[in-house]
Amino acid sequence: MKRILITGVAGFIGSNLAKKLIDDGNFVVGIDNFYTGKKQNLSSFLNDKNFQFVEHNVIEPYQFDVDEIYNLACPASPPHYQKDPIYTFKTSVFGIINALELAKSTGAKLLQASTSEVYGDAKVYPQDEKYFGNVNPNGIRACYDEGKRAAETLICDYNRLYGINAKIARIFNTYGENMDIKDGRVVSNFIVQALNGCDITIYGDGTQTRSFCYVQDLIEGLVLFMKSDFCGPLNLGNPCEFTINDFAKYIIELTGSSSKCVYLPLPQDDPCKRKPDISLAKEKIGFNPKYSIQDGLLKTVEYFKKLCL
Repeated sequence: MKRILITGVAGFIGSNLAKKLIDDGNFVVGIDNFYTGKKQNLSSFLNDKNFQFVEHNVIEPYQFDVDEIYNLACPASPPHYQKDPIYTFKTSVFGIINALELAKSTGAKLLQASTSEVYGDAKVYPQDEKYFGNVNPNGIRACYDEGKRAAETLICDYNRLYGINAKIARIFNTYGENMDIKDGRVVSNFIVQALNGCDITIYGDGTQTRSFCYVQDLIEGLVLFMKSDFCGPLNLGNPCEFTINDFAKYIIELTGSSSKCVYLPLPQDDPCKRKPDISLAKEKIGFNPKYSIQDGLLKTVEYFKKLCL
């Protein structure tokens, strides 16, 4: 039985990962300060004998005897990370330093939840791991984008200086159960608006694209990556790509909604095209998303129906 630490365990991805690891026979220590995470996300395993929860802010140091560390703690949607950008940046930078120091002292393997946002408004399409990105360091998204880029820098330097085993997973748009109903991301926004019969709000002209990965596929990718000897960076996502206009129409059709699309100004530095090249993930860890967009969205719609209706 491995002892595994998950920071940000009460978040969308962290809670799904914790359940998977517990179900696989591991002991999971989860820490969170509920800045964006929800306690109800832990309800299915909170009292499991193989789970320990500690309320803690990752900005402050911590010590646990563990074999693996998944560092997922950070506000991840624009409304959340822009609410307090300095806190967001601290969570990325101080949070990874504390995780790396724990890995250094215990010999634990570490996996960092980085993001496709390190590519910014990409000029390369689809985005592969060799691309350095096109990021505005002074914009309203920089607290998140540059925080994650700084975390990657620290990981590579710790690996080089101390010989630790820290990995970088660049996560592209992910959706599924345990998403926050108010997190402001496109999947949750569109589904909740459609279920409530409200206007679907599209920012810009809707020709920008996104690629969507169901959460269980992502979790499988994270676990495979942790088991491997490869350190990355590694893209994890689903190359299945939609324009925002087409995605909105698909959600309306899938939910049987009478909602109409309305258009608002595009936020500053919002990426125009976002699609992962996952060739490296297929080669290095055998990652291949299994869920179709329809199957994943049907499960996600059912989850949101319980919250909305």
